[in-house]
Parts: sequence; structure tokens; C-alpha cells
Amino acid sequence: MRYILTKLIYGAFGLAELFLGLRFILKLFGANAGNDFVNWIYQTSGAILDPFRTIFPTEVFKSSFVIEFSTLFAIIIYGLIALLLVYIVDLISRPVSHKK
Repeated sequence: MRYILTKLIYGAFGLAELFLGLRFILKLFGANAGNDFVNWIYQTSGAILDPFRTIFPTEVFKSSFVIEFSTLFAIIIYGLIALLLVYIVDLISRPVSHKK
């Protein structure tokens, strides 16, 4: 059971971080938001980013290259949450040792 839960946690959070990472790269290089793929990534990652959206400022360079510091922060926080959840699953599912 621990193995399955760990894989589910890493899978879900890994997918969220993948979308956030793609968003960061696309924004950084000024990808065309009118492109269907780029728009889909922005919409999908937008929901994941919402809790962190206004924490840090967004820097714009040469009117098209964007650094979203909130996205970087979200990637870090989601990674830490995944590690914490896996640690909790490990604690709960660890066999109890009986010392005599």
C-alpha cells in the first residue's frame, strides 16, 4: 500500500510540476499565447498556480520575456509538499517493531 501511495503522490505532484515548469519556460522565452498548445499549458497550469499567483512580482524584459517568480516558488512548494506527504505515508505504514 505504501508503494502505491508513494507512486500516486509523486505522479500527481510530478505532473503539476511538469506543467508549472513548462509554463515557466514558455513565459521566459515569450511563447505566443495564441498558439493552442501554449494556451493549453497556460490554462492548465493557471489553476495550479492560483494559490501563489500574487506572492512575488512578475518581471518583464524587452516586452515579451517574462520571469514569473511565483511559478518558481510554486514548483518549490509543491515539491516540498510531495516530500512531506511521502514522509507521512512512510511513518504511518512503517511496521511496528516490538523490542523485548
